[in-house]
Parts: sequence; structure tokens; C-alpha cells
Amino acid sequence: MKNNIKSGEIFIWFTGMGLAVSLIMISGLLLLILLNGKDYFWPFQLNEIRLNDGRKVLGEVVKEELIPIHNLPDSLKNKGLKRTQLKIGNRDIYGFDFQWIDERNIESINYPSDAVRIERTEFGNFYGFIKELQIDDKIIKPDNPDFFDKVKQSVDKISSYRNEIKKIEKSDIGEVNYNIEKLRLEIKKIEYKHKKNEKSQKLIADLERSIETENEKYDALKHKVDSIREKANSYSIYCEDISGRPKTISLLNVIRFYKPNEMNFSDKIGFMFTKIIEFIFDEPRESNTEGGVFPAIFGTVMMVLIMSLFTVPFGVLAALYLREYAKQGTLVRLVRIAVNNLAGVPSIVFGVFGLGFFIYFIGGTIDNIFYPERLPSPTWGTGGILWASLTLSLLTMPVVIVATEEALTQIPRGMREAALALGATKWQVTRRIIIPAAMPGILTGLILAMARAAGEVAPLMITGVVKLAPTLPFDSYFPFFHLDRKFMHLGFHIYDVGFQSPNIEAALPMVFTTTLLLIIIVVLLNITAMIIRARLRKKYKTSAF
Repeated sequence: MKNNIKSGEIFIWFTGMGLAVSLIMISGLLLLILLNGKDYFWPFQLNEIRLNDGRKVLGEVVKEELIPIHNLPDSLKNKGLKRTQLKIGNRDIYGFDFQWIDERNIESINYPSDAVRIERTEFGNFYGFIKELQIDDKIIKPDNPDFFDKVKQSVDKISSYRNEIKKIEKSDIGEVNYNIEKLRLEIKKIEYKHKKNEKSQKLIADLERSIETENEKYDALKHKVDSIREKANSYSIYCEDISGRPKTISLLNVIRFYKPNEMNFSDKIGFMFTKIIEFIFDEPRESNTEGGVFPAIFGTVMMVLIMSLFTVPFGVLAALYLREYAKQGTLVRLVRIAVNNLAGVPSIVFGVFGLGFFIYFIGGTIDNIFYPERLPSPTWGTGGILWASLTLSLLTMPVVIVATEEALTQIPRGMREAALALGATKWQVTRRIIIPAAMPGILTGLILAMARAAGEVAPLMITGVVKLAPTLPFDSYFPFFHLDRKFMHLGFHIYDVGFQSPNIEAALPMVFTTTLLLIIIVVLLNITAMIIRARLRKKYKTSAF
């Protein structure tokens, strides 16, 4: 034992054990997230539970657990009893989504084949039975042999109507609103910069006529949307819950319906892939607890890329100056200590600095100089994706500086001296030898910076992130990238759904699923940087060492 301690072998074993424990903990965490997130995609059976008092409950089994012993009578404490939590949906009827059922109260459990789960645009899921399909004044009953096929065809038809309405509202009406706002700002600009005279009044009159023309376009498009909506509202389904309570649902509010108790394994796999595609590419609905997270994905990736564009150049330049150009002494050592200390500053402090310096000072100054006619409504003097990215750049800058300095110290001094001896200038040595050889280390710093920035939430909450962004920071209008806009972020989305949602328990699957997606995005960004780093390391291996 003494020999092992003296030789250091025991510490190697402890290091290996620490690594193994870390890997087990990480794997367990990912498995926990995966198991809890799958509920969002997988179609579970609908259980019809008949209670001893004659009542019936229909829903999905969410979890089962033992009833705490102190809640049981003395006669049952040794036996132990379970209780089951059901997701019963029908929030507009019951006022709640979940119900606990004691196994002592259960008489029987059935799985009705005609029970349907209807995903709606509001009020969550409906669990029950479809009794009629209503198309204008025509009523189709379940005794029709093609009843459910007709319902499915109607749902698909109304879904195309809903997509058409969405396209008109976002594209055509969105363009009209954009033009009206642009013209309105032009009027304010003229009124601010020019005194009232005949020329300015004529310009304003022309702009007001253009606004009237755009308003006429808006009215025509609104009439078109109303006619499509009226046509879609003529399709509805009459349903009943497990207790026979009626509910008429317009198909315009139905995303999809299916009978999970009739689905085989391959059907469930296909349904799961459909839900995954919806989750990645659709927009949120139902207070972000349903639908997709595409705006949050776009905002997260765009913010990380913008942050990287600022972090890497300035971080590398700072490290090059400290290592290659600055005269080593007390001042440089103090700067290095300051850089290292910045890495330990809480992220919310950077957020407050970003709010004060970037938003209020720089953004407010830009508004006063370039957009005075829009005040007091701020353009740049409020949170946006640019200010959030710059704040995270400051947050991650120390990581890039330290990693780059470490890479620079690994380059043999002889390479510098040989290049200088051959007549190269200091800048030529830096640009053609030092930076390429240090590139793998620089990318290591970038990987660490991206991993930290993608998961930060606190500084973003006060520099531009929002619960729901009506428009993306990128669109078809010049200048295409609107860096002054607010944005959505996966990390804040997790916080908002998990802790600020009006129905937190129903939102838990979305929380775990979004968490898994954020991890996957961070891993993909890191893998991309690692591949580039490996190729550069292979390319410059012979020249650098």
C-alpha cells in the first residue's frame, strides 16, 4: 500500500474512478431527460377506469406511486397501496388536466377502441368519443362505414385552410403592416426634420395616400381570411366525454385526432416522427406548452453564431498582444489576473453591464442620433439579439483568451526565430506561422465559449430574450438580419415553460424535450468545431511541432 502511495498509482486509480462516476452521472442525467421527454411524442393508451361508485374516468396513465404510509389506515400500512395519476385532458370541461385515483377505488380498467385523443389549438387535448361529423347542415353518424375516414379527410381539408390563413396573415398581411409602419415612420421623420411648409405637407399627403392604399389592401386580405375562416367553421365534430357530457369542437381548432388504442407499434413509431418534425419546425402554442420550438432554435443558434463572430477575433487579438507583443511585466501579469477573474464573475453581472452599457448607453445614443423621430419608442435602446450576443461575448471572452494563450505557449520558440532570421516581419510570422499553428487551441476556446453561451439564461433575460417573439430576427425585408429585434432562446424557453407556465404539470414533457434538444444543439455545434479543429491540427502538425 505504501509503495502504491509513493509511486502515485493509487491516485491514478482514484482519477479513473472519478471519471467513471462522472460518466455514469452524465449518462444517468441524459437517460432521465430522455425517458421523461418521450411522453411528449409517444401515443399512450387511453384507459377507461370504472370506479366503485359507478363513475368512469378516461385518460393516459402518467405515473404510478405508492401512497405514503401515514396516509393509510392502520389495517393497510403493512400491505401498501398504489395510486395512479391520469392525464384526463378536457380542461374546458373539468377545469383541470390531471386526476389521482386510489387503487382501492378502481373496479375495472378497459381500453375502448373507439376512444380518441384530439389535439386542439387551445384548451389542451380532448379525450372522449366522436359522435357526429357536422358539415354545414349535413350530419354524418358513426354508423357510416367510412365515418372516421371522412373525419380524417375533413381534418386534413381544414388543416389546409388553417395553413392558408396562417400564410396570408404572416406573409401578405405582414407585408402590408410592414409597409404601413414604414410609411408612418417616414411621416414622423418628415415632421421632425422639416418645418411645416408646402413641400413637406405635399410629401406627407402623398405618404398618407399610400397608407390609405395599404389599408385597402389590408381590408381585402382581412375579408379573404374571414371568408376562409367562415368556410372552415362550417366543419365541426360533436363529441362526448366518458361521462356523456357533450362538446362541439370546430375542426379549425383541431390539429389532429387519433385512436391510440387501435395503433400498433409501427403506427406509433410513425406518429412519433411526425411529432418530432412538428416539434422542430412549428411555432409554439398554448402558452408555449404545445407545438414546436423553431423560433427558439433559430434564436439560440443565431445568438451563438453572432457571439462567436465577436468573441473569437477580439479574444485572439488580446491573447496575441499579451503573449507576442506586450512587454512582460507587472502590468501584463495584472491584466492576466483580471482576465482570469472575469471568468468567475456571475453571469447576471454581465447582464446588468450589458443593460447599462450596450442598451441604455450605446443603444440610447444611436436612437438619439439616428432615430430621434421615433422617440420615446426605442429602436436600439431596448433589448435585442445584438446586445444579448455582445453581452455573452464579454462573458465568454476570458475563455477564448486563456485557451489562445495556452496554444501560443505550445509553439516552439525556434519557429519564430527561424522565420525572423529569414527576413520575415513580426506580423508575417504572426499571420503565417503562429496563428495557423495555434488554431486548434483557438477552436478549443471557441468550443468552450459556445457551450457556455448556449446554456446561459440570466443575462439574456434583461438584454433581449422574450417568452414569444412574433417575428424572427431574419426575414425577407432589407436588411434581412434585424439585430435590434427581440428573440426566443431554448434556455429561457425551458425556464418559462417549467416555472412560469399556468399549467406546469402538463408542461413537464415539453420541459424535458426542450432540454434534450438544447443539449443536442450544443453537442452538434461542438462536434462541428471539433471536426474543424482536428483537420487544422492534422494540417499544421508538422509545421507547428
